[in-house]
Amino acid sequence: MTMENLNNSRRALALAVAVAATVLVAPRAEAQLPDPGMEVDTSRTAIVITDPQNDFLSPDGVTWGVVGESVTENNTVENIGRLIATAKAQGYQVFVSPHYYYPTDHGWHFGGALEVLMHNIGMFDRKGALSLDGFEGSGADWLDQYKPHLEDGETVITSPHKVYGPESNDLSLQLRKRGIDKVILAGMSANLCVESHMRELLEDGFEVAVVGDATAAAKLPDLDGYAAAMANFRFMANALWDTDTTVALLEGR
Repeated sequence: MTMENLNNSRRALALAVAVAATVLVAPRAEAQLPDPGMEVDTSRTAIVITDPQNDFLSPDGVTWGVVGESVTENNTVENIGRLIATAKAQGYQVFVSPHYYYPTDHGWHFGGALEVLMHNIGMFDRKGALSLDGFEGSGADWLDQYKPHLEDGETVITSPHKVYGPESNDLSLQLRKRGIDKVILAGMSANLCVESHMRELLEDGFEVAVVGDATAAAKLPDLDGYAAAMANFRFMANALWDTDTTVALLEGR
């Protein structure tokens, strides 16, 4: 091979490497995901809140030691309250998908890491499916500031979900029976029940917008559940809004 041919080959190789590097790097740095958006109206859109319960959102809750930082940073308690209050004022239906464990659920023979932890710490425990004994003020109960809206006789409280998603409860049935096909989703916790509800609702044919600062998640030294969820919300949800944006949309602004 002549020196000229060798130099040409080297230039061609350098060019190929540069092109490959551009193809690999540029999309990560510059490409933007589409923003499908979601229109809202009172006849077809509902607010769905997962697990607005003391064990997640109260400083006295059993998970506060790991979720409290994220809840505080995001102003989650207040933002969920704003969503519920605005929805009620503007005529939107509100649904709650709660998480309860009954004594019989502690007879399960296996579970994932967080399932086992929740059972071990008594999270969302109730005395029984047919009893409210000891429920008031417990970890399974709503935050006090939410009660006037959630207990107004109009809010739809679904049967409980048992792991993370709504596959085991009647949320989709309740939504469809009321002509709802668009969901504004918030609640706890971001990378567990909120994300699982988003995934199942999308698979079930609903449009889903997630309110990113009306949720929160556990933070551990090497794990950030909120960051993980936000990445997946961006990839999958029809829209990812903050509370201010959502309130303005609900109010028609």
